[in-house]
Amino acid sequence: MTTQKLLTPQTVIRMVYVAAMFLVAMDATIVNVALLSICEELQISPAAAGIVNIGYLVSVALVLPMAGWLGDRFGGKRMLMIAVTLFTVASVCCGFASILGELILFRILQGIGGGLIAPVGMAMLFRAFPPQERANISRSLILPIAVAPALGPIVSGFFVEQLSWRWCFYINVPIGIVAIVFGLIWLKESGKQPVGKLDLPGFLLSAPGFAMLIYALSQGTARGWASPEIVITGLIGVIFLATLVFVELRTDKPMLQLRLFTDRLYRTTGMIALCTAAGLLGMLYIFPLMLQDVFGTSALHTGLTTFPEALGLMAASQLMPRSVAKLGPRRLIRLALPCAMVVFALLCLVSADTNPWLVRGLLLSGGLTLGHAVGALQLLAFARVEPAQMGQAATLFQVQNRLGSALGVALLGSLLAAVSAATADAAAVGAASEATSRVAYQVALLGAAGFLLAAWGFSLTLREADTAGVQYKKPPVPGGAMKEKTTVSV
Repeated sequence: MTTQKLLTPQTVIRMVYVAAMFLVAMDATIVNVALLSICEELQISPAAAGIVNIGYLVSVALVLPMAGWLGDRFGGKRMLMIAVTLFTVASVCCGFASILGELILFRILQGIGGGLIAPVGMAMLFRAFPPQERANISRSLILPIAVAPALGPIVSGFFVEQLSWRWCFYINVPIGIVAIVFGLIWLKESGKQPVGKLDLPGFLLSAPGFAMLIYALSQGTARGWASPEIVITGLIGVIFLATLVFVELRTDKPMLQLRLFTDRLYRTTGMIALCTAAGLLGMLYIFPLMLQDVFGTSALHTGLTTFPEALGLMAASQLMPRSVAKLGPRRLIRLALPCAMVVFALLCLVSADTNPWLVRGLLLSGGLTLGHAVGALQLLAFARVEPAQMGQAATLFQVQNRLGSALGVALLGSLLAAVSAATADAAAVGAASEATSRVAYQVALLGAAGFLLAAWGFSLTLREADTAGVQYKKPPVPGGAMKEKTTVSV
């Protein structure tokens, strides 16, 4: 079989997108473990080091709203290659940074590249695959969605202990170079889509609006929700976004196509995805903290303990096409979300005496169940989106996921802080310190389960009529030929 037959346009965009998203997803978690080491080498306070992540998050929020327009206007391949190149070069510069200002600047450049990669690449991917084949691409997408974030703390812990924090950035270089070379040679241009001029009012409202809201959500717990900085920033962000909705709905060719939300299926799956992202990212924020803060687990061991969650998501990606064929995505989502919710609730019972393999088994089960829901959601969300609107749909979907992740971490972090303060008196009068500290984390984990409960509630509003006509290809029968023309209504 020739290279040309192996490297079909669908295969190439899948490989380039997975590699690019792997970089972005791993970078989101790999730096956190290295922050203390960065503080020591650059001789800065931990509070100052937090700006390293803030700059990245804010720059992502700035470019994310216009990513769909840029991909449609200048071509998906061109924008994806620019974004991956910028991210890779900025990673090299981060590794060579000698002062805090340099590191912040290069992290901002990383964020610009990372903010463009997800929606532009996703739009190209879903344009390349017809709706009936999209159930099977979840097997590839789970690598950046599940494995990369879980692998980040493990890799970071190893680099910090054995080499240097700078390798947390250098590791992006070989993967980025491969993605760039591969994309430039074999990736086909998806073609420009008919778009008008840049919606300047939309950009001037969305970029600062999302940036301010993300900043307020990510820093509210650390700086205090009542602090003037957080209140003013968050309020201005909300005002900007409320104005954005008013303006975009009255624009012929808006930068953010909010009219996509008039499709009940897209709107509902978006809300389910937002709540699911909040619950998953909130749990991955709270549970590792509990292991380290309450039980004294090392950062590296914590990463190894939580990694089975990613293995569960990987297993789900392989099983999901068959599960969808048997149950349909609507029933699968309704079944998977309560199961994941129960797993999250059971994590509250973990103690210092709990068998580590039982903990890993719970996390594996959580990833397995939630992975089915995530895969089925992506299948439904873009099922009715026309190719010309795919860039806009992917951008809105990424914005919702980003807001959901920030919302989950912010609210659960605040819940953790509030309950910790409330139980401090009990510890002062002689209660066991581990037990009282654990209570706050237990409540926060129940909050993560609550987000999944909300997602399940939204899933109950999906009607059979909403998914009527949505089709997907049956997976191949083991030992038999693939039924190429057989489709099943969901």
